[in-house]
Amino acid sequence: MKMKRVVSILLAGAMALSLVACGAAAPAAPAAPAEPAAEEPAAEEPAAEPAEEPAAEASDGAITLDMWCIATESDSNRHSYEEAIKEMQAEYPDVTLNWEAFENQSYKTKIKAAVAADEMPDIFFTWSCAFLGDFVNAGKVYCLDDAYQNYKDELPEVMLGNTTYDGKHYGVPLTMNIVGLFANMDLLKEAGYDEIPGSYEEFIACCDALKAKGIIPFGCAGKETWCVTEYLESVIEKSVGADALNDIFLGKATWNNPDVGAAVDTFQGLVNNGYFDPSGIGLTNDEVKANFMAGKYAFYMNGTWNCADFAANEEFFPKVKVGEFPVINADKAKLGQLIGGPSDTLAVAASSENAEKAAEYTFELGKRICHYGYLDGCGLPAWTPYGDTSGINGLTQAVSDICANADSYVLFGDTAMSADDANTYLSYVDQVYGCQVDGTAFIEGLAKDIR
Repeated sequence: MKMKRVVSILLAGAMALSLVACGAAAPAAPAAPAEPAAEEPAAEEPAAEPAEEPAAEASDGAITLDMWCIATESDSNRHSYEEAIKEMQAEYPDVTLNWEAFENQSYKTKIKAAVAADEMPDIFFTWSCAFLGDFVNAGKVYCLDDAYQNYKDELPEVMLGNTTYDGKHYGVPLTMNIVGLFANMDLLKEAGYDEIPGSYEEFIACCDALKAKGIIPFGCAGKETWCVTEYLESVIEKSVGADALNDIFLGKATWNNPDVGAAVDTFQGLVNNGYFDPSGIGLTNDEVKANFMAGKYAFYMNGTWNCADFAANEEFFPKVKVGEFPVINADKAKLGQLIGGPSDTLAVAASSENAEKAAEYTFELGKRICHYGYLDGCGLPAWTPYGDTSGINGLTQAVSDICANADSYVLFGDTAMSADDANTYLSYVDQVYGCQVDGTAFIEGLAKDIR
């Protein structure tokens, strides 16, 4: 029963995302760029016998596929990739998979350079919406429409909303995640709190009480700007509302919004009030996360994929809870407006010599990564769950409950926007965290630099 409830939650959330999150991506993908990805590989096979070819390929000889991803040794998803690949080796003995994992931020640069140079691996990890859309527009991604026909019963169409451009499918979604407010309850109890505060006023009072006890409320990795956006975007969304923020990310509304400027000032006020670890600006996410688990910070705002690592730490797991960032302006925002959604994706390069086989392999691999990622607590499943899911950890179940009450989702800003716009945006986010610009300079600068 619980499994069915989780699936229905995800379908509803993904439906909303498929309608609004990537609304700007489809018009940006004209019919012409879609042709190289979909038409060129199809031209190599007789149109009359598409169903017969995969079996013939498998018996004709072994092939090698290269894959890039971000499942590094320290990444929460590492185990799900390892288990999935192990199963694939048994299921596909004719396929040798050479895979490499790269750190999140450096990977973004690497994959963009590979696309530009037409030196892509056969299979590659990508974020959905505009990030993948840029590659689709360039004709560098293989269309998955034909391969998807064999997986419709396991992968609901609505889960493909963020990877569909001009009506064609280009990505295999894995798990979905939101930004969670993780709390070390042992530290909160020292400050007199038995639960994560529900209102913003109580939340600020809690931060002041923590400071009075010599406890740093927040840790944030300044070396990885996406970590700063986990905080900033939550503050903006709970100030101006999900629709307003989503429209800005999608280019439907201007950045020059006084309410956004005020929200940026609110976030910067949290920094200036000493709620953030001052050394965090020079730390990586792994370092900040380790500090949180070691008891240095009371709160850690980050993706709910972290549930896996927290659940795996027997000493820390009983101390941690996850909640939702409180509403700042109830006139425009409300609980249930979340940052996140289906984003993590596998795609196939149009230049792959074995694109058709790679497409089938990618769906099978993606299904397994999703399965083990869900069991590990790395996120909620985009695919229909299978097997025994009774052992899902309590944190992941709590995230499921948060999503059960979701009103709307806004996809992470640097994913929702085009690559150039995202880089500009992240540059301004850096300056906000470093207190080099205030809210007014932030909105005016982005309005000028992002057109």
